[in-house]
Amino acid sequence: MKKRILALLMAGALALGLTACGGGDTSTDADTTADSSSDTAATTGIAADKLKVGLILVGEAADAYNKNHIDGMREACQKNGMDYDSQVVVKANITEDSTCADAINELLDAGCNAIFADSFGHEQYMEEAAPDHPDVQFCHATGYQGATDTLDNTHNYFAKIFEARYLAGIAAGLKTETNKLGYVAAKPFAEVISGYTAFYLGAKSVNPDVTMLVNYTNEWSDATKEATNAQALIDQGCDVISQHSDTSAPATTAQSNGVFAVGYNDDMISVAPDAALVSARVNWGAYYEYALKCLIDGEAIDQDWCGSYAEGACYLSPFNDAIIADGTKEAIEKAAAGLADGSVQVFAGPLHGKDADGNELNLAEGEYYKENEKGSSPTFTYIVDGVTVLS
Repeated sequence: MKKRILALLMAGALALGLTACGGGDTSTDADTTADSSSDTAATTGIAADKLKVGLILVGEAADAYNKNHIDGMREACQKNGMDYDSQVVVKANITEDSTCADAINELLDAGCNAIFADSFGHEQYMEEAAPDHPDVQFCHATGYQGATDTLDNTHNYFAKIFEARYLAGIAAGLKTETNKLGYVAAKPFAEVISGYTAFYLGAKSVNPDVTMLVNYTNEWSDATKEATNAQALIDQGCDVISQHSDTSAPATTAQSNGVFAVGYNDDMISVAPDAALVSARVNWGAYYEYALKCLIDGEAIDQDWCGSYAEGACYLSPFNDAIIADGTKEAIEKAAAGLADGSVQVFAGPLHGKDADGNELNLAEGEYYKENEKGSSPTFTYIVDGVTVLS
């Protein structure tokens, strides 16, 4: 049987600054963490210098999203007394197809005790390999199957990045002069929709007149498409561009057009010094430090892990003090305190939206959608009023 996430994580992982959380519904009761099973039996630990780890990346190692995972793993190795260069095997440019199965087999042949993968489409290949290798831990970012299957060696992990995006949206809402934001989005998945909706709602919390256009690239990482989509948004009057895509192209396009940008995965100020306001980022190192320590100590890795902004699992990069609007820091600090104590709910009513199947969301004042109540994988898929999807 799998152990209950909340009981173990609150009792044990909080000592490491980590906490589990859950997925979303439209219930209006006080937010609680759902029961989710996980019971990976603790085993004899693996000496830190003997541990071998595989890391599967969906794109180039230099892309901001993948680099974030590398940096997090490198930091986690250092904190756990491991040598990243000799103990971590990185497989980059692993597409979401049978290429992933090949990468997993190569990592197994290399003797990896744990394999981590960073993209949604990798999960099915992790699930296929796990039953035949019960002594290897398969940990997958952004997915949901490991949290709900009956296998003891499959795990999911993510962060409440929607909270950081909400806070970053405040910077955009205070900066815009046209009251029209633009968002370069990768794919129409819950992870992306949840994120850009949170960004919009953060902006709207400080600027009720703001609207937002969303332009999908249908790729996680494609600098050319990201630049083209950003330009299209700017041509329609958007004066702050944000993104859920893996390169810095939206920010550099904003820079070249004299408008502003809110980044993702990386601090964009170095490539767009006159445009980048701030970036929302996941601290993948928080999870990697926790998971590696579990392996070394012979402790069970939680079946589903999700950390919040207050816990440091996601955060904002440094502000561009030269260009952020007056009062930005103070507004974000106030909202962050509200997220921590529960007085601020990101997906709060009054809120109306409709998903791709025509299902409606209607939240009255005082009601809110509980994102990440039941699992680490986001579930919010509604296009809310004020947001227009171009493609």
